[in-house]
Amino acid sequence: MKSETKPPIFFDYNRKDIDTNTLINLYRGMLKPRMIEEKMLILLRQGKVSKWFSGIGQEAISIGVAAVLDKDEYILPMHRNLGVFTMREIPLHRLFSQWQGKANGFTKGRDRSFHFGTQEFNIVGMISHLGPQFGVADGIALANKLKQNNKVCAVFTGEGGSSEGDIHEALNVASVWQLPVLFCIENNGYGLSTPTNEQYNCENLADRGKGYGMESHIIEGNNVLEVYTKLKSLVDSMRSNPRPILLEFKTFRMRGHEEASGTKYVPVDLIDEWGMRDPLLNFENFLIAEEVISEADIQKFKDEFKQEIDENLDIAFAEPEIESSETNELNDVYKSFNYQEVSVNSKKENIRLIDAISQGLKQAMERHDNLVIMGQDVAEYGGVFKITEGFVAQFGKERVRNTPICESAIVSAAMGLSISGFKAVVEMQFADFVTSGFNPIINYLAKSHYRWSENADVVVRMPCGAGVGAGPFHSQTNEAWFTHTPGLKVVYPAFPYDAKGLLATSIEDPNPVMFFEHKALYRSIRQEVPTDYYTLPLGKASLIKEGKDVTIITYGAGVHWALETLEANTEVNADLIDLRTLVPLDTEAIYQSVKKTGKVIILQEDSLFGGIASDISALIMENCFEYLDAPVQRVASMETPIPFAANLEKTYLPKEKFKIFLLKLLSY
Repeated sequence: MKSETKPPIFFDYNRKDIDTNTLINLYRGMLKPRMIEEKMLILLRQGKVSKWFSGIGQEAISIGVAAVLDKDEYILPMHRNLGVFTMREIPLHRLFSQWQGKANGFTKGRDRSFHFGTQEFNIVGMISHLGPQFGVADGIALANKLKQNNKVCAVFTGEGGSSEGDIHEALNVASVWQLPVLFCIENNGYGLSTPTNEQYNCENLADRGKGYGMESHIIEGNNVLEVYTKLKSLVDSMRSNPRPILLEFKTFRMRGHEEASGTKYVPVDLIDEWGMRDPLLNFENFLIAEEVISEADIQKFKDEFKQEIDENLDIAFAEPEIESSETNELNDVYKSFNYQEVSVNSKKENIRLIDAISQGLKQAMERHDNLVIMGQDVAEYGGVFKITEGFVAQFGKERVRNTPICESAIVSAAMGLSISGFKAVVEMQFADFVTSGFNPIINYLAKSHYRWSENADVVVRMPCGAGVGAGPFHSQTNEAWFTHTPGLKVVYPAFPYDAKGLLATSIEDPNPVMFFEHKALYRSIRQEVPTDYYTLPLGKASLIKEGKDVTIITYGAGVHWALETLEANTEVNADLIDLRTLVPLDTEAIYQSVKKTGKVIILQEDSLFGGIASDISALIMENCFEYLDAPVQRVASMETPIPFAANLEKTYLPKEKFKIFLLKLLSY
């Protein structure tokens, strides 16, 4: 009589006190995404799916993480975490539609594969830049901490993504603020084709936790019971003792980075070795050996999932190709905002621009108890310009938060706060430093609503401008970087009254706003300003002076340079337009004035090439050409970095030459 050969089991599974239902659910949890992936690979070869990033061999990690978190806790997965989506029970036909770029997906055909999120299922999808995900998780965890709801969130990256600076920043912030985040690094051996020994030089990525003062663990990522039991214990602990934990899951990517890249760079024996550690097959063999399930049960599960996959594929394939219109596309760039005017009160006081901004910010904090301010030195010190001085005493350090020097992670955290229902104001210490936070502003804040209807309720305050002898790195007025980016609003007031009202509206607006504040105007410009809270609409220019000979279009410090020029040259009869907001732009006010005067000069502090003056000039040429009596004149700073020495800075700025160009235009 032959003895039965037991199927091989690579792992020494420790069932502990896990009940049978949980064991079966973990198995089914891994089986379902494996079967979906196998089907997708067939469809890919048939040309019915455009691209696929396989997570075959890594299922235990996604399933384990999703199994220990509550359904209302956020998970921020990557493109190898299909199990997160299936464990959250997203209808498969919606996933299939998403992967085919159809309307029943989550991005209306605007982004591919797993580049999406869904508030319905508490999932925040990745962007290709990888790193900002950790910062967004920080923001979600901060929101949980502020709500005191004992919730945890989990975020994924790979060992390749862990090399990004955004990852370092976010881990540091999470440790400093003790944020309840599970930072999950799936170390699968290769970042596309780059092996780990060319990616980092420490023995284990989990060792980095020591440098952050953060608890860390190494977990066998292919052993679903080890993943589940370890994470369940950690998450239970994090609920009572909120803190970040860094997890390194040892696993392997059995297929290419995406299918087209293949695996020729991977030694065959390495693939064979990890094939023996397949998380699904090993666990299946274990459950059979333990008589938890039978071969018949397995076939029943497979039949059930096959039917579900096939039926949902039929739904997705029957769905027509997505159609849209220019109007639909443009309408989804921003979340709709119903501006509510809060009228000014009669009581006024004469204050400086800096006082108006501080007062407006304070009154917004009083009005919105879900508003959080973040920035370097903004708490007890009050910020380098003292705009938030006294705020900690009134609002507390939970809502007025000093940050490490890490602009990118803080902007990403602001996005996480917004996802969780908060408003955020981020102070760039100087507008120049925004380059260190450029990635999440451009690729996260600006694009999220268009991609998956998730707005970014974030204002980034930008102290900017020259004329204060601060040199190349503290003097830039860099608004053109952002006016070029769909999805951002750009505000640039020149007067205290406008600054206070526009800041209030910017904070009310659920969309991301870059709010520029000229440092040279902070303490040099005074005005009568209403003492109470009030709002002013974005996208409405201010006509400072009226005339018939020429239209002067400017903003920020340029408004005051133009006023000085007009006061010194009283014979000039000009319309002076202060744009106040650059996005949205008040083209109606511009065109109306141009059609009246026939001559236009546009003044900006930024250097000329690629600035907003060029776009305004083009708009005028396209829409008002027949009304022009002279070429549109642009005046701007020199095409150099901003110099430090006073005489060089004076030469750099366009203030002196503005008069020359204005008079020349009038005589044309």
